[in-house]
Amino acid sequence: QVQLVESGGGLVQAGGSLRLSCAASGRTLRTYVVGWFRQAPGKEREFVAYINWSDESPYYADSVKGRFTISRDNAKNTAYLQMNSLKPADTAVYYCARSSISYGSTSQYTYNYWGQGTQVTVSS
Repeated sequence: QVQLVESGGGLVQAGGSLRLSCAASGRTLRTYVVGWFRQAPGKEREFVAYINWSDESPYYADSVKGRFTISRDNAKNTAYLQMNSLKPADTAVYYCARSSISYGSTSQYTYNYWGQGTQVTVSS
């Protein structure tokens, strides 16, 4: 069993920054792809970014490319999402997840462990 706990959300003005953390317990994140997703009110959950285990190569949704950076610290069993130049459209609950497959995917259905989410609100 894996438990994922997100932290670092909050209220920020447009143009500001936040750093989300995803701490894992129970089992390691080390050999798995870790992804971040978000869900805004009234909308479906959408992919934000993932990071591969093997070469730590990242992949981003077009909407966040150039503004968000995903990283991981395998020694700490923690993944991060650095969010810069935030926009009101980034307002959502952000979730981290661990993939059930060995390669990166933008589909939420390939992730089998999820955190409880952390709220990010960007004011204009």
